[in-house]
Amino acid sequence: MVNRTGFTAAKTEQRLTLCSGALSGFHLLVVRFCAKFVDLRNVCYENSIDASVLFFGVAKMYTSRKKIHKDKDAEPTEFEESVGQALFDLENTNNELKSELKDLYINSAVQIDVSGNRKAVVIHVPYRLRKGFRKIHVRLVRELEKKFSGKDVVLIATRRILRPPKKGSAVQRPRSRTLTAVHEAMLEDIVLPAEIVGKRVRYRIDGSKIMKVFLDPKERNNTEYKLDTFAAVYRKFSGKDVVFEYPTTEA
Repeated sequence: MVNRTGFTAAKTEQRLTLCSGALSGFHLLVVRFCAKFVDLRNVCYENSIDASVLFFGVAKMYTSRKKIHKDKDAEPTEFEESVGQALFDLENTNNELKSELKDLYINSAVQIDVSGNRKAVVIHVPYRLRKGFRKIHVRLVRELEKKFSGKDVVLIATRRILRPPKKGSAVQRPRSRTLTAVHEAMLEDIVLPAEIVGKRVRYRIDGSKIMKVFLDPKERNNTEYKLDTFAAVYRKFSGKDVVFEYPTTEA
């Protein structure tokens, strides 16, 4: 069979071997396996590209996807791959996080706009892995914010909201799957490592309401610069306005 370059498959295979002669036999097997995603044989011939360059590009994509598990095997976005690669790099270069990150991965990642032309990186992690991420939250967020310079990083556990059961149905909906419970839990995730010590709802003249959330001042140094980010992230995923403050202490 003749391929699109006009050469037989045998000749194309020969040219692949020549242009990637520096690779070991094992690497050649991997390159040929990845050819179902990239027509590597024709690319090497038509563009005089060293197959090793493409091999390491494919290898990098593979390492980033080890840290991303999306629902229904959906393809990760380019930004999600960059977050996955950052996690993979930390796992292999940061001795403090290496053992903890070994079994951790994410579900998704997005960028959202924050006031003042700033952006935030919101990473959704599996609910069953939330304790593992919380254990290293401060260190992990600090390292990720270094990699995504100028962007605040927020981790949120993935939770599912279930619709209320139909009237007369014997099926009971877990309290943790209600809209209110999921939004409350998400709020607690967003403000980590701070804890919520109080809430107050303020009603406006037009009938709308805004929630005021008071955070533990013990974590003020780690969270005060991100209060606008917290509000923007919560508004994005819940549709609700919230203001974050620290309780005033009397002298």
